[in-house]
Amino acid sequence: MAEAGELRMGTAAGRWMLATTVLGASLVMIDGTVVNVALERIGTDLDVGFTGLQWTVNAYTLTLAALILLGGSLGDRLGRRRMYLIGAVWFALASLVCGLAPNVGTLVAARALQGVGGALLVPGSLALISASFRGADRAAAIGTWSGLGGIAGAVGPFLGGWLVEWSWRAVFLINLPLAALIVAMGLQHVPESRDAESAPGLDVAGAALAALGLGLLTWSLTRLGERGPETGLLVGLAVGVAALVAFALVERRSRHPLAPPSLFANATFNAVNVLTLPIYGALGMVFLLLVLQLQTVAGFSPLAAGTALLPVTLIMLVFSARVGALAGRIGPRLPLSLGPLISASGLLLLLRVDETTSWLTDVLPAMLVFGAGLTLTVAPLTATVLGTAPDRYAGSASGVNNAIARAAGLLAVAVVPGIAGISGADYTDPLVFDTGFRTAMAIGAGLLGTAAVLAFVVVRRPPEPPEPERVRIEECPHCGVMTPQLHPADAPH
Repeated sequence: MAEAGELRMGTAAGRWMLATTVLGASLVMIDGTVVNVALERIGTDLDVGFTGLQWTVNAYTLTLAALILLGGSLGDRLGRRRMYLIGAVWFALASLVCGLAPNVGTLVAARALQGVGGALLVPGSLALISASFRGADRAAAIGTWSGLGGIAGAVGPFLGGWLVEWSWRAVFLINLPLAALIVAMGLQHVPESRDAESAPGLDVAGAALAALGLGLLTWSLTRLGERGPETGLLVGLAVGVAALVAFALVERRSRHPLAPPSLFANATFNAVNVLTLPIYGALGMVFLLLVLQLQTVAGFSPLAAGTALLPVTLIMLVFSARVGALAGRIGPRLPLSLGPLISASGLLLLLRVDETTSWLTDVLPAMLVFGAGLTLTVAPLTATVLGTAPDRYAGSASGVNNAIARAAGLLAVAVVPGIAGISGADYTDPLVFDTGFRTAMAIGAGLLGTAAVLAFVVVRRPPEPPEPERVRIEECPHCGVMTPQLHPADAPH
């Protein structure tokens, strides 16, 4: 086994490292999308209302968003390979419980545990590459990782639809052999590494406050949409907000914060993270409700509904590198202003989806427009986040943006369906769900329109050119659909 920092591209050791890290990251990425395709069958089989389906999605996103920065810190301090393999085993065991869940309560709890495993796998994947490859090979390795991750993202919805045709439980159980393969390859071929310069200790208090705040906000907002403004829910909402405020204060005073406070001294960094909220809030809501609309109202099979999402990922896979290069020349303001507007137009085209919908004439045009807008948006957004951070904090900057994106999707899934009038068993009633879906798409278009206006107002200057050891955005042909691309520097945080 090669030592950390000595791997080269084109060697057997390098290929084994890439295979191991790509498989782990893909496991988390795919599980965040394929479950949406399975929701209709899960609801029918376990006899649960729409709130149960919301929590099936949100329990996973909640723990992943709250703990992803802590997961990176654990790897830096305790060993990146060790925490990565622990994450794979943890993810597999949680997936087993998901696949065998007799009721929705067990499923939701296991999904939350899956998110904990994902919080170790996602930052660990790129941190291992960054620490293991040498010099210029590091850039090529991360570029290859990104491209292969894009292929996995494209296959995910199709794979999910195919598995659901057999059984929704297979969506989770397929993770077990994949995780076993990750562990076997990792033990044999992945060198261990640590960050010798990392600050001692872990910011457990900050992670706990983030999880508490996001959890209470999600619970309160989900229940408010179903029950209305009850006293207990309003108290939960207030406590959740207070916990997040306390999290910000703890981070400022911590000796080992989850993210360096100096990052937030940059106005552009703060502005782009604010911009991330409506963009990824709209994305989280759309990918939840669209597959349900296609199955409940349009009568699509799970496989056909999953395939409907494929054009979005393919467009981003093919054109993100070119858009990233363009944004590097002209600055991010124009792409970040036009991209959300184009995506909003795609959501308005989805208003045509009903019981008479054709995939070719109705769904495909909307997905092409929506995907084109995302392509103009995601790569410049990621590049701007990275360009505002010093090189040593690039991993922390992208981790913060990744966590914000996941939290935005989490809260949108909790809030928007209730505003749109979707609750209880509405997802089984084509007439009621169709009305709620149309309202939700209009809300999503409004969120993206808001993001376009914010980008035009607050994004003033392009990111600084990356340092030689940084990976340029054009070398990363895939940017995540549901979350921005994580992107570590030499010393991930």
